[in-house]
Amino acid sequence: MVNLELYRVFYTVAKCGSLTKAAQELYISQPAVSQAIKQFENQLGVSLFNRTHKGMDLSASGGKLIFKQVEEALKLLEDAESKLTEMKTTATGRIRIGATDSIFSHVLSDKIAEYNAEYPSVKLELISSTTPDIIDRLKDGKCDIAFINLPLEDDELHFYGTVCHLNDVFVAGKKYDSLKDKTIQLKDLQEYPLMMIEENTVARNAVNRYLDSVGVSLVPDNEVANWDFMKKLIVKGMGVGFIPREYCADEFESGELFELVTDPALPARGIGIVIAKHVSLSFAMKKFLEMFNCG
Repeated sequence: MVNLELYRVFYTVAKCGSLTKAAQELYISQPAVSQAIKQFENQLGVSLFNRTHKGMDLSASGGKLIFKQVEEALKLLEDAESKLTEMKTTATGRIRIGATDSIFSHVLSDKIAEYNAEYPSVKLELISSTTPDIIDRLKDGKCDIAFINLPLEDDELHFYGTVCHLNDVFVAGKKYDSLKDKTIQLKDLQEYPLMMIEENTVARNAVNRYLDSVGVSLVPDNEVANWDFMKKLIVKGMGVGFIPREYCADEFESGELFELVTDPALPARGIGIVIAKHVSLSFAMKKFLEMFNCG
């Protein structure tokens, strides 16, 4: 079996030409260096050095024959170690980020641009899909980091932390200005054309659970696949919509939409980061996660 340490001692002695100097460079005792050389010579069955009053000279029939190959081999090993160290301390490679269109637009866009500016060598692959599909990709190894709507209950995934909180509200456009500054009972929203995100989404399931807990049933007149499309329809006056307040900041500022005051108000929920269990985080991924101050 190859003992790399013996090769390192041999190379250092040959390079230094002295047991004493080699011991100093290797941070071990001179007797330990001498013993290692004897062990190496016994293992190879050949004398590697000529011991002279000036020091240690490579023997023509032993040390000189292998010195060049040993030097090249140790250099290759050093390069391999350096490459691994670089991977741990340099942001390179690829990060596959999964999220919904809305999360990319309203939560991640600034962070992704900021990260790209700081670590341009990292390729960011953005996977836009529904939360269930993103979770499946994460489990299948087709996604590295996922930003999903909470809550999440899945033993196969590691919950890294909460990025931000979302406050679900009901909003309306100018057609329903008469509802401004009025407190509306949740159950009375059924009197208006109601628009909600489609079934079997985390957001819809969360609001349905809450409505059930307060004894309210709301059946939407229209179900929409994404928030941005819903906002456009509400602005056009198609009805009252259920949507996270944080996703309507621009429309609130422009006056195209306003928030309805409901009794009771809907509870807050969150957006979290999840990764597959037992996955080793690269340096690039660690630096990306650090941007969100959660863990």
